Amino acid sequence: MTHASPRVGFVSLGCPKALVDSERVLTQLRAEGYAIAPTYGGADLVIVNTCGFIDAAVAESLEAIGEALAENGRVIVTGCLGARNGVVKHAHPSVLAVTGPHDVAGVMSAVHAHLPRPHDPFVDLVPPQGVRLTPRHYAYLKISEGCNHRCTFCIIPALRGKLASRPAGEVMREAEALVRAGAKELLVISQDTSAYGVDVRHRTDFWNGRPLKTRLAELARALGTLGVWVRLHYVYPYPHVDDVIPLMADGKILPYLDVPFQHASPRILRRMKRPASAEANLARIRAWRAVCPDLTIRSTFIVGFPGETEREFEALLAFLEEAELDRVGCFAYSPVEGAQANALPGQVPEAVKEERRARFMAAQARVSARRLKAKVGRRLQVLVDRVEGGRAVARSSADAPDIDGVVHVERARALQPGEFVAVQIERSDAHDLWGAPVRT
Repeated sequence: MTHASPRVGFVSLGCPKALVDSERVLTQLRAEGYAIAPTYGGADLVIVNTCGFIDAAVAESLEAIGEALAENGRVIVTGCLGARNGVVKHAHPSVLAVTGPHDVAGVMSAVHAHLPRPHDPFVDLVPPQGVRLTPRHYAYLKISEGCNHRCTFCIIPALRGKLASRPAGEVMREAEALVRAGAKELLVISQDTSAYGVDVRHRTDFWNGRPLKTRLAELARALGTLGVWVRLHYVYPYPHVDDVIPLMADGKILPYLDVPFQHASPRILRRMKRPASAEANLARIRAWRAVCPDLTIRSTFIVGFPGETEREFEALLAFLEEAELDRVGCFAYSPVEGAQANALPGQVPEAVKEERRARFMAAQARVSARRLKAKVGRRLQVLVDRVEGGRAVARSSADAPDIDGVVHVERARALQPGEFVAVQIERSDAHDLWGAPVRT
């Protein structure tokens, strides 16, 4: 097929960190004059950015590659699944090339080999904030790559490497570009946000001519000057995280922490090679809420980890009740190829894993319903995501996109996506809130 510009199709799978990788590849493609095709049939080749973390994600990625091959025939694969030796080529030997995660240079090299770049790049076609796959009013801001932990259930370090923090000034310049382009909310992401800057010994960088240390508290304080919502994800419960809580209490950044606790049993946490204990985590949660009573804490947990006993699972339920976490996700343990935990004794039967997951989520639903009911009668500021038939779907400071609940706003015909509005909360359930705009 012949076009004025070579056309590339793109399929993006996986977590927000993979989505940022996709945005960077798309930005580079546009910078070099490639057009982005919305369909397989209209593309000269297709790039599939994959996930390779758990078995279900591997299956989804391989299926997406197969679909792209069937519909187009010329496919370049990138992302975490590409870092798992031989998996992609074994399933789909006809793909043009395979690269690993966060490898813009590798992807572009493959594109150049199979679809020569235009002679006259149209740099002016690329917006200053790059090409984004999120709505205009919010954006993910990745501050580092990789991870120095060696959790026994995880292969992320093998896929994405050791911690590599971005310079603080570079992060801030990207954040400013996103805000100028219309972002009202920045979602700070990485594999371990609280470890930001450890690998470079918190080196001092510069932003707008001023020194800025490569450290979470300093970065959060700088982001808090941009006049938009700033939300922190993937924060380990280290003592120095205490330093960002006053920023939340003062309204500089959102009172929201995404902390992957994973379990509460000391023995299971040791088997997982996770930092901190349940007692330390409970004490830290109490201290955080003493400083910032409106703090929302979301977390993820794994049940059915090898060796987990019924008593240890019940201890996890007790932790859940005492911690009163606002938002929680739960996964039944899944053996990931290459993870150390696969060799641990005491593998839990699948039926027991699923039964425990169901009990866990039922317990959390009761906690969540209780926490949300306490918000009925309050006035909350919300950010509108979309408007449907006179009703708006919005989010409060307690709600991250796609993973948390929402605020349903009645009588909202005049509202627009990306707009902030004050809402009086009228009712709740286990996950969401309902309310109406406050008339002034």
